[in-house]
Formats: sequence, C-alpha cells, structure tokens
Amino acid sequence: MRKIAVVGLGVAGSYLVSKLSHEYEVAGFERCDYENCYPPCAWGTSSIEMQRLLSSIGLNFEDYILYKGKEMCVDLGNSRFWIKLRGLCTFDKLSLERDLVDGHDTKFGVHIRSAEQLGDEYDLIIDSTGFSRALLPKIDKDYVIHTLEYKVKYSKMPIDDFYIKPMRAGYLWFFPLGDSYAHVGCGDYFGKQKYFLDSFIQEHGGEIVKVVGRPLRITPPSMCQPYYAGKVVGVGESIGTVFSVLGEGIISSLRCAEIFSKNVEDPEAYTAEVLRKFSPYKEVFDVVADKIRGNFSFVRDFPKLLKVFRYMKREEEHCGVEIKMADIIKIFFSKATSSKR
Repeated sequence: MRKIAVVGLGVAGSYLVSKLSHEYEVAGFERCDYENCYPPCAWGTSSIEMQRLLSSIGLNFEDYILYKGKEMCVDLGNSRFWIKLRGLCTFDKLSLERDLVDGHDTKFGVHIRSAEQLGDEYDLIIDSTGFSRALLPKIDKDYVIHTLEYKVKYSKMPIDDFYIKPMRAGYLWFFPLGDSYAHVGCGDYFGKQKYFLDSFIQEHGGEIVKVVGRPLRITPPSMCQPYYAGKVVGVGESIGTVFSVLGEGIISSLRCAEIFSKNVEDPEAYTAEVLRKFSPYKEVFDVVADKIRGNFSFVRDFPKLLKVFRYMKREEEHCGVEIKMADIIKIFFSKATSSKR
C-alpha cells in the first residue's frame, strides 16, 4: 500500500494527513473552500490530552490555546453550582487544522461524494467526513443531536468563565474565546436549539458575528459498523467517536485516528481496537438515550449511572473537568433535565 486519500479535513482527517505522510503518499480532500472554512463546534477541549496527542506530530498545543478556564458554572434553572476544571480550554481549531495540513497535498472546495470519484488512484480511502459518513453505508439506527452556535462579540462579557445549561435532551454552552468573544451554542435532540440559544442571546446581548450549525452523531462506535466498505475505512465521528454525555468529539476522534495510524494495513486489528477502546461509549449512550426518552429511573438505572461516573472519573484529563458523583446526580435528576415539567 502506497497511496492514501483522506476525505474530510476536520481535526481527525487533518491529523491523519500529517501523521501518515511520513510513510505514505497522502492526499487530503475537503468540501469547504479554504477561505470559508470555520469548524462548527465550541472549540473546547482538554489541554492535557491534546498536548499528548499533538506532541507525536511535533506540534505544541499551548500555541493554540485561546482561553484557559478555572471553573464551569452549571445552571439548573432554579439553582447553580460550579465545577473545578482540569485542563478545559478553548483553542483555535481553525489554525490547528490548517497547520496540520500545511505543506501537504490537499485540495479544498472539492466535494467527494463517493469512492468512485477518486477512481483507482488510491490504495486506501479514509472517510473522515464526520456526521455525513459520505463514503460508508448508512447506519441502521442513527441518533443525532441538532446543534447551532453563534460566535458573539461582547462589549462586556456577561459570564466570566465556562458556562453550561443542561436540558433533558442536550445543553446550552457559553465558552469564552478571549478578546471579548465567545462561542455560544446549543445542542438539542428535539430540534429546539435555536429557541434556547436565541433566548440566551436576548437575555445577555452581544453582537453575533458568525453562525454555524450541524448535526452531531451520538450513536456509539459499536452501533456504527461497518467501518470498512471496499477500500474505504471510517475514522472519527463517521464511525461514532463522540462522547454522547458531553457531545465531545475532538479528543475522541483524534484517539481514533491515532489507533488507525498504528493499524493502517490491518483492518481486523483496527476494528478490534476501536471496539475495545470505545466500548464504554455504548454504556454512556444507553444512559443518555434513556434520559432523552424519559425512561430514566434513579432506582433502576443507578448502577448504569455509577458505571458512567467511574469511566468519566478515570477520564478526567479527557473531560477537562473534575468529576464528582454528586454533580452527575444533580444534573441527571434536576427539574431542568426532567421529562416531567
């Protein structure tokens, strides 16, 4: 195997262009124009894990950090509490993705809709197209959170650190970007994200300078097979690497890309390692799905919630926040996230 095409130059695809170019002939393809690309997410992540992931390709994550948080306010409507942060920050995702592919063979503004468009030139085609999963078979039962986000400029910041407002089927976020800017967004399974987001903007003001939105897949990897179709292989969100309780896909997708980079020519090993590494995502998803459906019971489902807590506690450096069972219980059983309102 010599020639690899990477379709979709989000964070996972861009990482693979950089990582694999040392051993293979790699070409990257991205449907967005270079000048008009603006990655649609809150740009929030954990600096600790990102530093580890990027150090292997010679980048210093500190160079991309926009804002380092100290604590996160969790607004439950009739009460608030604060969570200590463990590395949660916002970063310049656009600059990072561009630096990852700088100097490599990449084509922007090219929409690859099928593997056939690329002909026989490539030995392997990576589908890192995220939610669209453009080159792989459709998933039988896909679960989607609808997201909308504004980049907002403030004369005076209304909130001085990270802020989230959980709801039954999603949450609203306020993530500072520095220099009086913030990403203010909302994800909601039932499609009410614009209502919640505009209510926040109406209350807190600010000048909206950019609007982005997209669906977010929360279906776990175990439910996103197949990962391979002919010479196409999925990496990242295209195969479900989103931590559903947080909607976090940056570190998860980079971890998936890292696994793939070690198993490029071994499909069985790649599949097995993805299923093993991301097996807890199914347990987390089951809890989130029950909560969305209104079927979550404290007595019946507490053991499931305890498993979620234990996994998140082990993964604090991934989550970027200090994980406490008491905080999880507050969120899951508050009136704000209840289906009975």
